[in-house]
Amino acid sequence: MKTSYLIILCLFVFGFSACKSKPLQLDSQEEILARISAPEFPENNFQITDFGATSDSLADCKPAIDKAIQACAEAGGGTVIIPAGIWYVEGPIHFESNINLQIDEGATLRFSSNPASYLPVVATSWEGTLVYNYSPLIYAYGKENIAITGKGTIDGEGSKTFAGWHGQQKPDQLLSRDMNHQNTPVEERIFGEGHFLRPQLVQFYNCKNILVEGVKIEDSPFWCIHLLMCENATLRGLTYDAQNKNNDGIDPEYSRDILIENINFNNNDDNVAVKAGRDDEGRAMQRPSENIIIRNCHFKGLNAVVMGSEMSSGVRNVFVENCDAAGYAQRGIYLKSNPDRGGEISNIFVKNVHLGEVKDCFMVTSNYHNEGTDFPTNIHSIYLENVSCKKAIKYGIYIKGHELKDVHDFVIKDFKVDSAGRGVHVEHAENIRFENVVVNNEEVVWDPVKLLENASTDYDY
Repeated sequence: MKTSYLIILCLFVFGFSACKSKPLQLDSQEEILARISAPEFPENNFQITDFGATSDSLADCKPAIDKAIQACAEAGGGTVIIPAGIWYVEGPIHFESNINLQIDEGATLRFSSNPASYLPVVATSWEGTLVYNYSPLIYAYGKENIAITGKGTIDGEGSKTFAGWHGQQKPDQLLSRDMNHQNTPVEERIFGEGHFLRPQLVQFYNCKNILVEGVKIEDSPFWCIHLLMCENATLRGLTYDAQNKNNDGIDPEYSRDILIENINFNNNDDNVAVKAGRDDEGRAMQRPSENIIIRNCHFKGLNAVVMGSEMSSGVRNVFVENCDAAGYAQRGIYLKSNPDRGGEISNIFVKNVHLGEVKDCFMVTSNYHNEGTDFPTNIHSIYLENVSCKKAIKYGIYIKGHELKDVHDFVIKDFKVDSAGRGVHVEHAENIRFENVVVNNEEVVWDPVKLLENASTDYDY
């Protein structure tokens, strides 16, 4: 299958330009799926009630959960069971290897809204920069064979305290970026008490063999599920109701071999955002996010599927298939970077994706927030087939490269937008191929001069 995908790239993308760009090594979905397998666990069960947990929604169950996890780990692994009830947790849950945290139907893990509960700081990252910060509410570092399963709910209680930090985070946000650009040693990048960088709800850092299945995610302080430097992860059957600022659904970062399927998103930010580090640190890391399959998902939220904007180590080999969306979404498929990032976004395949009302159906920009000068991103080898949208308030297709580096080698085939305010705009792009692209009931013919006429000079990325 690898060969067949390279043939598709050459025929549809490179063929009409005499294979101007050399295709990267590209794994097929079958090869990726063959490497992904859910972890298995010994048949050892540990009920948190046996360790003193009480489901009165008031008593702190963290000590009992910690003891159950430790006992499970000492037994060689197994399942820690959260039975039906409301279980209040005054602080983070930290995983050990070979643990399945099973949250049963009717169970809610309700976390503390007190920031001090998530100290001391731990190794983590924030918007693409490695830092020490408040612990994510559920956290694993350097573990393997780990899972969160069941039909219960993880409630981050983020709206009570952390949501208010969004308006206070700017100085710390800028400080973290300065540390990135100045190559400050990571051990000196200490945030936490006195700072306002919100923690993730679930973060697996430098982990492998991961399963997150069935649970409901709600009220996260920041990103919902963050896979940082992870390998072999399956996320399936999840539901979301996460309406705080920056409540991304799933953020794979510096991660590979990821399967995301059968998920009902409802997020006040990106549903899936594939990332790979920011700026100087990300470029030095040389660890792309790659080999990611997103399929059979139901999108709802700010943006459906995003590559970037923190992607300096590169994003490649991403497959998005057989997905749809309900309600308003700002953007459907969104590739975003700027000349602070560098890196590349390549080998992106989108097929059989159908959207409702959006601001922009398919958007690519090398000028996100109009920042940066020296490191334009190489965005290339993008293939869309059978993508549709009922209404795009702004653009059906918006593609804008950078004056120093065109985006290049795209195929957009069988693409339809019933109603679009500004139609199609393409700028700083070459080797773009349209096949049966219909917007506002008119077929769009590739014409670089005409497609510049729809430009909006004050467009907000």
